[in-house]
Amino acid sequence: MVRVGSRQLSLSSSWRILRFLVENQFNHTMPIEIEKKYRLTNQQREEVWRRLPKIGARRKGEEFEVNTLYAGGTLDMGHSVLRLRRVGKRAILTYKERFPTRSDIKHQREDETRIDDPDALELILAALGFTAALVYEKRRETWTFGKTEIVIDQLPFGLFMEIEGTEQSIRDIESKLAIKRLRTEPATYPQLTFKHGKDYGGVIKARFPEK
Repeated sequence: MVRVGSRQLSLSSSWRILRFLVENQFNHTMPIEIEKKYRLTNQQREEVWRRLPKIGARRKGEEFEVNTLYAGGTLDMGHSVLRLRRVGKRAILTYKERFPTRSDIKHQREDETRIDDPDALELILAALGFTAALVYEKRRETWTFGKTEIVIDQLPFGLFMEIEGTEQSIRDIESKLAIKRLRTEPATYPQLTFKHGKDYGGVIKARFPEK
């Protein structure tokens, strides 16, 4: 049970309230994210950097992220996640739910909304019974080719590339880049954080070394 004001709510009720608050920020449709992830070597990343402008992709910029994923309610990190992403002073709350598939191109529900005060949101999540389960940092460089997005990610446990668009556009970009021995990465970043991160008081963290 958690207390909100003078009322006590069960964790299941808390989850329904949070879901209602988040989903009413959207247009009552279910956005579907379609993407494919690859693990890169240093040499492959250099090749991607060289190839992207040659195929006509445009660089949007680079950001440093701190991602916190929460446990509680009906969340099952094997299939669904609730994530608070901080980028500088900005923050985004995201709910993701992966659909079962044998394809290396993943489909998942993705609902997200901008957060003006992430510190206040963390207090709300705690009051509703959600606790931080893992934290991972990421340096992300974003490129676009038409409506398709290509990101190059550096995490404490490796280098990656993700292509997000339609299934056909993902295959087209992959073909245009023509990177030899490109290896698909089936695991999500939360799953990789669980595998490679360190336990700090019950929270699994993957952070870059402090300079």
